[in-house]
Amino acid sequence: MVRVFLFLFGSRSSDQIVPPRGNSAWLTVLASISMAFIAVFALALTLAVDRVANRWSLDLAQTATVRIIAPNDEIDNQTEAALNALRTTPGIASAEVLDAESQAELLAPWLGKDLPIENLPLPRLIEVTVIGNGPDINNLTLRLSAEAPGARFDDHRKWRQPLRDAANQLRLMALASLALVGFTLAIIVTLAANASLASNAGIIHTLRLIGATDAYIARAFVRRITFRTAAGALLGTVLAMLALFPFSDLKTGSTYLTGMSFEGWHWALPLGIPALAALTALIATRTAASRHLHRAA
Repeated sequence: MVRVFLFLFGSRSSDQIVPPRGNSAWLTVLASISMAFIAVFALALTLAVDRVANRWSLDLAQTATVRIIAPNDEIDNQTEAALNALRTTPGIASAEVLDAESQAELLAPWLGKDLPIENLPLPRLIEVTVIGNGPDINNLTLRLSAEAPGARFDDHRKWRQPLRDAANQLRLMALASLALVGFTLAIIVTLAANASLASNAGIIHTLRLIGATDAYIARAFVRRITFRTAAGALLGTVLAMLALFPFSDLKTGSTYLTGMSFEGWHWALPLGIPALAALTALIATRTAASRHLHRAA
């Protein structure tokens, strides 16, 4: 804690040996602004897609479908038998037969809106809404096979798993993206630190002649570049959050942009990006300064 306090508040006069302007200064600030902006958007997009995937998975978990394929003279009887079995099964809130119009809406994305559904040999579909943990699938399947042999129960499990897998992959991609942003920022800061140290070789030599230690010189460069990076990252974070704020009003469920923003306490997550950027700059600059001063000794 003492070292942190001295770094933040102590020996600020040492900062005077680092020029406040120059190509390296602008490079550091602009790089940190850009990287923070990208990091916030990557974080927001990942959270948004994760919410959409969870919402779709929850919707699928609360619904099921029964498909009935039977001869024309038996399909009505089997439909009634299946409805009776479903409505008397614990864990099922409701079971309703989909009419021709609803089936046409389901098939429209693949077969078009002007579908002559009455001329197609489509199965009878029953939409099921489940509650709690849902029904006992094994018992329900056995009952349906006995009372309605043409009925097949689908709990949408095969659709939920790909959504979970996609959400997990997106989380990994987000972590990889943030790590790549941090790595890129570290490279840029290192280059900026080396350029600043090289351009101030005369000042560093003079300071050594009057007794300044390498630790004192390195701390001056580390402090200056770290604060520049933190300030740039903070500005980039604020700009990105302002740019994302209008997306929080998009509540239409038919768009992929729905909720492509932060919700609730998630708005606090981007505030950690400037701190991570400053930590990255601190480590990168300290490493670069130590190596440069050691070589120049």
